[in-house]
Amino acid sequence: MAAPHLTPVAADELIYERQQLPKLRSNYGGHLNQSSVGWLKKTPADTSLDEMRMSFEADGYLFIKGLVPREDILDVRQRCFEHLRSTDILKAGTEPEKGIFEATQDPVVHNGVCGRDLPEDLERQKLLKSAHTLPVYLDFLEHSDFRDFIRRLMGWDKDVILKRTFLRHTIPNGLSTGCHYDRICLRAGEDFLIAWVPIGDCAADEGGLMYLEGSTDIGVAMGEEYMESAEYLTPEERIDLLNQNMARDEQLSHNVVELDANIKVKSSSSKRRQWLAADYEAGDVVFHNPYMIHGAVKDENPLARVRLVTDLRYYREGSRVDERWKRDVLRLYDRL
Repeated sequence: MAAPHLTPVAADELIYERQQLPKLRSNYGGHLNQSSVGWLKKTPADTSLDEMRMSFEADGYLFIKGLVPREDILDVRQRCFEHLRSTDILKAGTEPEKGIFEATQDPVVHNGVCGRDLPEDLERQKLLKSAHTLPVYLDFLEHSDFRDFIRRLMGWDKDVILKRTFLRHTIPNGLSTGCHYDRICLRAGEDFLIAWVPIGDCAADEGGLMYLEGSTDIGVAMGEEYMESAEYLTPEERIDLLNQNMARDEQLSHNVVELDANIKVKSSSSKRRQWLAADYEAGDVVFHNPYMIHGAVKDENPLARVRLVTDLRYYREGSRVDERWKRDVLRLYDRL
């Protein structure tokens, strides 16, 4: 198949508009068939709240374009990479905001995926952890455009963000997030809202998220099946990410083709579900519910940009939350 036609939006930006998605795959396994992939539905930031709520309820996600000013997101990206510069993550002579990876570096040194396989060097570990307390990042978490929107969308007077946030970078062709639904790792407490924020431009084949279309019902069924199988466990064991009934590292799979085939076999629905992806730009935000199945696309883009994203979880103030996730952000890499 011929490579998809790419049209630069601006000569000085690495952003592209294209009619067809590139080939997508996860950490392991082959590429998805092109008939199995599609585009996420875009929602302009000026869409009415009623329309947004109906779309979120129907689709399980809300992909909002330009919710946060682009320059604010790029400022976070620049400061984060300046903070990590001493790890030699960036190619010499490149601007921190661009986040161009130094290909000669050992990939393990730059694993930012939820703290797994951290480098042995304690100074490098310290830099990865302390990035979560950079003033520019903490300011973003309180960004008025962002937080006010969440409250209006959800109809909440006040919201609570869990202290345990995931600020993570993924290098080109490195290990990224497997396929999962978020309720897996927050089984205690009530349901919550997830915001996935690309900190910088992130094309579909640069490690952006892909969502299994209409998969909320599948996530709910998987959760119920798990709870039935864990009836003999204590309440503490049921919510433990590492108990014997859980998949390794709380992912459903790191092979999206294999997972897709298994879901089709198990699903009673005749509906054809695609994996939906997007060419994300700085300022975009995707909100999804706790049962929506999703995972990162393998970063195979030749631009060699480092993917930098954050995962945030919100509750209505007064809701019952998973207490384990209220720990200080510096304990992100501890076992829950």
